[in-house]
Amino acid sequence: MSRVAKQPITLPKGVELVVGAENISVKGPKGTLTVHHLPGVSVAVDNGVATISLAEGTDDMFGGTARALLANMVKGVSDGYERKLELVGVGYRASMAGKSLNLSLGFSHPVVFDAPEGISIETPTQTEVLIKGSDKQRVGQVAAKIRGFRPPEPYKGKGVRYAGEKITMKEAKKA
Repeated sequence: MSRVAKQPITLPKGVELVVGAENISVKGPKGTLTVHHLPGVSVAVDNGVATISLAEGTDDMFGGTARALLANMVKGVSDGYERKLELVGVGYRASMAGKSLNLSLGFSHPVVFDAPEGISIETPTQTEVLIKGSDKQRVGQVAAKIRGFRPPEPYKGKGVRYAGEKITMKEAKKA
């Protein structure tokens, strides 16, 4: 069994892990997440600690994956995940209108992005976008989709970038 799969998952107070016939669900203060059983992997919960075990004679290729998915779900329903985006460029602005994110990214029209279910989007300032949710994969997917409207370009660095992302700048043509 992989080293990752051997590590137990501690369940914080208020988080409940239920192993069903086809699904494993984690319920907490920030919502409920479910994942399908991976083949050959079984989950046992004892005194607030979940452990992963593999069926006899199976490969251990899903053990670490199952443990990582469950750990991410436990963290998501207890603390939640967030991604921060920065808008860099003259006139690049972000604002919220209800559940819709309005982005002015230098196009002839504003880009309107509707927040999917389970994801909340905030704009603390006009050049920052904060994406929050309990599902790590969905938060990252929404952040990537918003970044995809205007990815940072390598000559001036303008565009939508993740907070702290380093853009390798290219040298412009010389005459």
